[in-house]
Amino acid sequence: MYHFNNIIHLKYLLLSQNNFSKTGFLKFVKLSVVIVNYNVRHFLEQCLYSVQKALHGMEAEVFVVDNNSVDGSCSMVREKFSWVKLIENKKNTGFSFANNQAIRESSGEYVLLLNPDTVVEEDTFNKVVGFMDAHPDAGGLGVKMIDGKGNFLPESKRGLPTPIVAFYKIFGLSALFPKSKIFGKYHLGFLDKEKNHEVEVLSGAFMLLRKETLEKTGLLDEIFFMYGEDIDLSYRNIKAGYKNYYFSDTTILHYKGESTKKGSINYVLVFYNAMIIFAKKHFSSNNARLFSFLINSAIYFRAAIAIIIRFLKFIALPLSDGLLIYLGFYLIKPYWELHKFGGAGYYPETYMKYAVPVYVLVWIISIFFSGGYDKPIRLLKIGRGILLGTLSILVVYSLLPETYRYSRALLLLGSSWVFVTIILQRLIMHFLPFRSFKLGNGKKKKLVILGSKDEALRVQELLKQTDINPEIAGFVSPDKNEQGKNFIGNLNQIDEIIRINSIDEIIFCAKDVSSQAIIGCMLELTSKNIDFKIASPDSVSVIGSNSINTAGDLYTISLNLISKVSNKRNKRLLDVLISLSFLIFSPFLLLIVNKKAGFFRNILSVLSGSLSWVGYYKIAPINIHDLPKLRNGVLTPFDLPSVSGIKDNPDKINMNYAKDYRILNDLTIVLKNIKNIGR
Repeated sequence: MYHFNNIIHLKYLLLSQNNFSKTGFLKFVKLSVVIVNYNVRHFLEQCLYSVQKALHGMEAEVFVVDNNSVDGSCSMVREKFSWVKLIENKKNTGFSFANNQAIRESSGEYVLLLNPDTVVEEDTFNKVVGFMDAHPDAGGLGVKMIDGKGNFLPESKRGLPTPIVAFYKIFGLSALFPKSKIFGKYHLGFLDKEKNHEVEVLSGAFMLLRKETLEKTGLLDEIFFMYGEDIDLSYRNIKAGYKNYYFSDTTILHYKGESTKKGSINYVLVFYNAMIIFAKKHFSSNNARLFSFLINSAIYFRAAIAIIIRFLKFIALPLSDGLLIYLGFYLIKPYWELHKFGGAGYYPETYMKYAVPVYVLVWIISIFFSGGYDKPIRLLKIGRGILLGTLSILVVYSLLPETYRYSRALLLLGSSWVFVTIILQRLIMHFLPFRSFKLGNGKKKKLVILGSKDEALRVQELLKQTDINPEIAGFVSPDKNEQGKNFIGNLNQIDEIIRINSIDEIIFCAKDVSSQAIIGCMLELTSKNIDFKIASPDSVSVIGSNSINTAGDLYTISLNLISKVSNKRNKRLLDVLISLSFLIFSPFLLLIVNKKAGFFRNILSVLSGSLSWVGYYKIAPINIHDLPKLRNGVLTPFDLPSVSGIKDNPDKINMNYAKDYRILNDLTIVLKNIKNIGR
């Protein structure tokens, strides 16, 4: 058991029964930390570990309110953080309701609302509580936040979203002039982020509140399911005569900042609708109507832009390929006619009108299923797709009636055009200033592990079991004075280590490196374009965020191979092909299949996407929470004869299926269980 756990229990034993409230919790606690969790188990684990260290020497309590997660979060908390007061909801009650559950049971002089995707420094709680003690006018406090790349998150300090402020933000003026005192009021960009300031709005990711203030203003308004509740509560603090402060003397890491979600249509809808609720609650009717009009305009504008951009990104490359292929046939056909037949017009109009578009479609589909449109772009996958498309066209071409077999030579000339021009197009695009069109060079990510020898070796073994297959340049000692054969250098030499070894990523071992040192190092190396991840002690996860446009990256033991884009795509393609084959051969299969009605029902369900032919074995009490999500299966890996010797361990069967997915396995399971495909 953790030393921290022993201290907490010892304090409970020393205090008399008079110090307990009716709920059974301590009355006189300095700080109550409330964390609402929903399916972010690995982030929660890292957060609680940092909270545990930050609470050392402080009378405190920690609540985790779980909103019906299905990822094993609750079992992880019970197993690793038994000192946490866990509230398990049987449904997702929303952020406000869940926080209020814990606040009502809390005993602290201060209540901290903390997101599970955060990491706090060891002295964060002592510093913020000390500031609140010294400023009795403070009703709430927020801190400086950075994302997973070490970049400052502007939502750390915000102004009240009045109609004019909302207008500036919605239509981009605040982004164009972030430091303007007129246009930059939403994120208060004109205030120095390195100094403490009085602000209007605190972030719900880290919101320290005086319990006395909550008793006057009331708890979070549960009309806000998610988003907007922090703005509402901050405003009520001010109306009650208190001040809200931005505190810059400590920094926390917040992986999933607002900036990571701004491109999501769902985020736009939920966030801006929360703003409408806030306006109707606090603004005059005229201002509320104006605000609602602006917000609704923004919702439709942002949603339309997001849909258009997403569609264009999806269709742009296949569409350009299709046009390029068609152009090739358009140019080649008259030259071939002139060379072979002495004049144009030999082939009928139906050739360019119907046959060539079908060829184009086959090539594009083949490139797609070969992974040719995945990022980063791989020429090998594109070439494979073109080859498969060409072979498919030639096979079908050979089976067609003579009337529809226009010209094998022209088809082969067109295939050559497709191969040369598409490969050349990708090479040209690689040198254009667009990152999404860059060719993948197959280069392994090069990283260092910063921690003690034993912990670094543990993390190294963990990384070997993932699918990233990095090149580990060496270990870096957290002790700035240490040198030795086990390390390529120490923390004091990190700049030089990065430069000499061309490092792409640093993995910090949280067991050996303080949160303060991790965050400090990230801030120092922000300009180096280095990725950062943190490995929690005794955990099988390594967490980070390599882009401001990603919500968070996670390395876990390689159970995610089945969730690779290529594997998901191949699995779905196999499901469709098997279903179509079953339909074609159904007159014969009906003689074999046990349940005839179930046979056709399953075919339709698989074709519609509600089922897969093969899925996990799910009979209780099997745990699939830690495995990638799959459609329910008609059959399972349990149906393979080769697993008969280990049927006493179905968890392991599911794990092996997910960890090392092969479409051949699915095909084998189906073929060996033809009689049962109607189950």
